[in-house]
Amino acid sequence: MSKNLIFSATYDEKDNIKELIEKINKYSLNSDILIIDDNSPDGTGSVLSQLKEKNSNLNFFIRKSKLGLDTAHKYAYDYAIKNGYEKLITMDADLSHDPKEIPTFINLLDEHEFVIGSRYAKGGKCEMPLMRLFLSIIGNKIIKFVLKINCNEFTTSYRGFNLSKLNNFHLKKVRSKGYSFFMESIYWINKNNYKILEVPIFFKNRTAGKSKIPKIEILRTLKNLLLLQFFNK
Repeated sequence: MSKNLIFSATYDEKDNIKELIEKINKYSLNSDILIIDDNSPDGTGSVLSQLKEKNSNLNFFIRKSKLGLDTAHKYAYDYAIKNGYEKLITMDADLSHDPKEIPTFINLLDEHEFVIGSRYAKGGKCEMPLMRLFLSIIGNKIIKFVLKINCNEFTTSYRGFNLSKLNNFHLKKVRSKGYSFFMESIYWINKNNYKILEVPIFFKNRTAGKSKIPKIEILRTLKNLLLLQFFNK
């Protein structure tokens, strides 16, 4: 078994999942892959079944309904620990996160507990529609200001965990749902005095499928940010 696990959660990603698996295997030959799909109505599960036949390092689970990103990531983290993986890399399935960065993440995790692919660190780039980009930049700046954490990126899922070094940390501690989950996980990593290493990445806008981020998520994130700041002392 590989010591590295690459994970992504899917919902209606049939047009992207094949290329994602191929690129992960191209750039990270010695890694296993875990996909959790929330019963995608577009047939993502059928594509995964076909890919499994040709990729022995691929494992996937189809859940009964749309249970959310937070529960999928918690499951993957627990799965990685229980199955003896040393390093866990999480990423989006829509190809906005380039799999060619995975070897960099894995190498950096030799010496670091946690790394995050950052659009807003020096050298990072973000290819998104102007309004989404503006809201993302402002949102991350507000989070940084309120939480007073030395990090420029709080909301991307492109992350690497050294499970052998994160001894007193588990994603199950995170209570926020949806996309706020990613912000709160940074909060707890910092709270446990682990260093946050930002790796500049080029975030690409998806070319197939639709974004799943609801507009109300901005308000939910602000609410959860205030809860973290004032009720987790």
